[in-house]
Amino acid sequence: MTVRTRFSPSPTGMIHLGNARAALFSALYAKKHKGVFVLRIEDTDAKRSEERFVEMLEDDLHWLGVDWQEGPGKNTELGPYWQSQRQSVYDKYYQILEAEQKIYPCFCSDQELQVSRKLQLSRSQPPRYSGKCSKLTKEDVAKLLEDGKKPTWRFKVADNEEICFTDLVKGPQKFNSNDIGDFIIRRADGTPPFLFCNAVDDAEMKVTHVLRGEDHVANTPRQIMILNTLRLPVPEYGHLSLITGDDGAPLSKRHGSFSLNQLREQGYLPQALMNYLVRLGHICESQDLLNFDGLAEQFDVTKLSRSPARFDLVQLRYWQKITVQALDDVTFWRWVGERVADQVPLHTQSLFAETVKSNIEFPDDALYWAKILFHENVKIEENDLSIFQQAGEQYFVEAEQAVAQYGTDLPSVLNEMKKTLGLGGKKLFMPFRLALTGRTHGPELVNIAQLLGKEKMKHRIGQALKKIS
Repeated sequence: MTVRTRFSPSPTGMIHLGNARAALFSALYAKKHKGVFVLRIEDTDAKRSEERFVEMLEDDLHWLGVDWQEGPGKNTELGPYWQSQRQSVYDKYYQILEAEQKIYPCFCSDQELQVSRKLQLSRSQPPRYSGKCSKLTKEDVAKLLEDGKKPTWRFKVADNEEICFTDLVKGPQKFNSNDIGDFIIRRADGTPPFLFCNAVDDAEMKVTHVLRGEDHVANTPRQIMILNTLRLPVPEYGHLSLITGDDGAPLSKRHGSFSLNQLREQGYLPQALMNYLVRLGHICESQDLLNFDGLAEQFDVTKLSRSPARFDLVQLRYWQKITVQALDDVTFWRWVGERVADQVPLHTQSLFAETVKSNIEFPDDALYWAKILFHENVKIEENDLSIFQQAGEQYFVEAEQAVAQYGTDLPSVLNEMKKTLGLGGKKLFMPFRLALTGRTHGPELVNIAQLLGKEKMKHRIGQALKKIS
């Protein structure tokens, strides 16, 4: 059996971390088992679906490194992969269900249904449809249709049945049909809601494994009933724990901006995000920075956590740092962009990248260091002036003379200063770094000296001397 997984987003907004993780895990599972990953666009909600969101989600998935073998742009005989283009498929199965009297028209208004739900909740009963319209006669239905009423269609749920399945993440699951009630599988305009088209398309597209958020657990028994009634294959389901913020609540806009598009605009790298997501609610044995294929080898559904996965920005930024350090020059300059490249002379770009990688997380950080290293003067913060004062005038006189003699050969410069001043450790390095960069911490001084050049080093040491003269 060929493993086939899928990701089926609704194009009603941007992809957020929860959806991105489900897509990534589905793609990794397919890759690990030499299977097929399918992208399907669930756009039956015509009022909310927008073409621009489809384009954005495709761009975001490509950026993340999650590519599909079947889906938009990669059609096969199992397509089309847009649900809005599959109405004839759904109509075929509606006809089967109607012929077998497994569905019935429901004429209840939204107001009636809301009143019924409130009444059930007030009695501490699970909200479920009363089955009122299932008792309508053919004559009743004909009269209502003649009056211009447009019904939804409900799936007839059998009484006293247990729906059982083994969740790939949560283990054995059991539901009683009496708690479910007859549910809508066709809207009044003839289009299918999620429950129906999602299940039918999984069967039609030969999906074998479904990994999705645990908010879909309650949908699964309904979809199993639909598929069993239609004598269609039922995939294996795995429901991923929700991602929460520090407060334990499901991750949302109030916790920050966590759409892929926004993270991308902030400068996060796709490999960093992939490596973090694979470790979010999933035990990954390797702690190395891995590419997609390496992550697929590590991915194991038995190591998915049943508990909520807490989003940790510190951990995401850790993977960002590791990823930045691993960038080659071409990828580095594409990532930081022209605004950084414009600041850095072409002949120093390779050395600049090597110098700053271990001290930056985002392109703005690279721009920060480019401005420090390639502008004439540096700004010294008031509270750092005491470092110059403690070093004293003689320190900078000796520093200026050492640079004049040894130029950018920093080990020789500092060794000369050590001999003449009798200093070592922070007392030797700190004032020198502060004079050259305006900062007490940063990239390797040896490389900074090479990037600044002899004359700029002398100039900045001279400027430092003026601040205490």
